[in-house]
Amino acid sequence: MKVFGIAGRSGSGKTSLMIRLIPWLKARGLAISTVKQAHEGFDVDKKGKDSYEHREAGAGEVMIASARRWALMHEYRDQPELDMEALIARMSPVDLLLVEGFRKWPHRRLEVWRAETGKPPCFPEDELIVAMVSDKTVADCPLLQLDIGDVDAIGRLILAETGLEERA
Repeated sequence: MKVFGIAGRSGSGKTSLMIRLIPWLKARGLAISTVKQAHEGFDVDKKGKDSYEHREAGAGEVMIASARRWALMHEYRDQPELDMEALIARMSPVDLLLVEGFRKWPHRRLEVWRAETGKPPCFPEDELIVAMVSDKTVADCPLLQLDIGDVDAIGRLILAETGLEERA
């Protein structure tokens, strides 16, 4: 399974890019999955739901299943957070796993950057960033720069970086 990342500061447009890239990649016959970094306090469950009550009672894992989908929630409790390899090992194999966030993970990635966020780009401190994606030219950036609206060019870059261009 190939892994490639979409990184950037909050509000830069990472998710918007991901939801345009996924159908572009799928149209080329690739099986795609994603993993998204969330803030520490996130919860996919709601207080008052049975599954929430199971976790609150101390269950280490709770699976919710229906005829259309299933989800497994695992509570770390006093365990350390899983690393990249351990999390990916829990996913079904696909052609390409797109990673949103997780800038500390050791995989190649592109950076989505927009000046209006008021935050500096990450590329100067991150040697795993291979290209910049933005709505404007990023000054003093030695990396390949792609327009955020050019999903075809961005998709072709990801295929080339992962060696999947011959499969698509």
